[in-house]
Amino acid sequence: MKNLLFIFIAVAFLQNCNSRPVEKVTNLTDDGTWCWFSDPRAVYFEGKFRRIYSGWMDHDGNLVIGYYDLDSDSVKIRNLHPGLEKDDHCNPSFLVTDEGKLMVFYSRHAATSPIYLLVSKNPEDIESWEVRKDLHLNDTTRYQGLFNSYTYSNIFRLGTENNRLFLTWRGMDFKPNISTSADGGSTWSPGEIFILPERIYRNRRPYLKACSNNIDKIHFAFTDGHPNAEPANSIYYACYQNGELQKANREKIKNFNELPLDPAATDMVYDATTTGEKAWVWDIAQDKEENPVIAYVRFRGDSNHIYYYARWDGNSWQNYEMVNSGGWFPQTPPGIKETEPNYSGGLVLDHEDPSTAYASVKRNGIFEIEKWVTPDGGKSWDVIPVTRDSDRDNVRPFAIRNRPGEEFPQVLWLEVDRYIHYTDYRSSVLMY
Repeated sequence: MKNLLFIFIAVAFLQNCNSRPVEKVTNLTDDGTWCWFSDPRAVYFEGKFRRIYSGWMDHDGNLVIGYYDLDSDSVKIRNLHPGLEKDDHCNPSFLVTDEGKLMVFYSRHAATSPIYLLVSKNPEDIESWEVRKDLHLNDTTRYQGLFNSYTYSNIFRLGTENNRLFLTWRGMDFKPNISTSADGGSTWSPGEIFILPERIYRNRRPYLKACSNNIDKIHFAFTDGHPNAEPANSIYYACYQNGELQKANREKIKNFNELPLDPAATDMVYDATTTGEKAWVWDIAQDKEENPVIAYVRFRGDSNHIYYYARWDGNSWQNYEMVNSGGWFPQTPPGIKETEPNYSGGLVLDHEDPSTAYASVKRNGIFEIEKWVTPDGGKSWDVIPVTRDSDRDNVRPFAIRNRPGEEFPQVLWLEVDRYIHYTDYRSSVLMY
């Protein structure tokens, strides 16, 4: 009887100590961190193998990529750029060609060094790489005198335009810049400033998220600037299709060859001047009708980060409050003022079906990952814990792109050992 009681107590203790359902979680690395403005960060590709590819920065400043092989249940990683920079803003974005070759785009943070492009020599392989291309895309002649730097990368390919590539980054004048390639990335057009709000202060920097149907559309969501520098930071939307920039109702804004784009001419998804609550964009996807869906956060003070779900319903933008996720997640040292109070745990959409979102929400003092599913376009939600009773924060989820179905791995996130600053961090990359 005593033995049975001991076993019961031991099992209960172990269950309470587990931060997550162990059988459903894979550790890709115990040393990886990323920011949320370079995408896609993880993609599924099925050819000879069934693999999920991802990339991150380790705490020594190396850019690392890896894959999880579904059939062998194995993980393989490779240090792709040793000593790049100790900064989580440098994580890569991925594009996989039809034959399975990886194209990896990345850069340093706010540096004059270029965007780097590495292409794998062999399909579905991370060991051998072609000679690195250094993409000096900022047009320093056209924009002479403006600040010249590179940060973030987002890559898209449109099938109806002969697989033309579109690359965005934060470039000249700290603005979102854009360039295209008609030959698979061998050559690129000179970069152009893409989003240009009124220059009410030096180096005003809109933040951009984007997604594509990989056929003929690219959806963009963006802000006025950084929430720590704006009196009001709103959310805007525009779409590229057939050489035009359009609103959600397909009203033409201007031709793509007439850049830059003024946010005031685009769709106002959320007007922060009406509430006094600054916002920051986290994700954008399209639903089955190819209407845009946007995930963002509003700040009711630094300690109240409110997640919102915005959806174009065919006639207007509908904004729905989801949850107060808590305050920032960085581990602010005692007596020190937090420098990044707008770093939420994170909210992302499942791009295969944006009626599902993954949210990092503070529960009992710890950030946990939750799966949120709406049956009615954001009006109500069912919430399923992914992590529970954790002893470490779980933040910055990312829903795996091109995932075939629910039976496949769904989401990656960071389990934080240490995050003081975007240059002082250590975390694991986990997969559910």
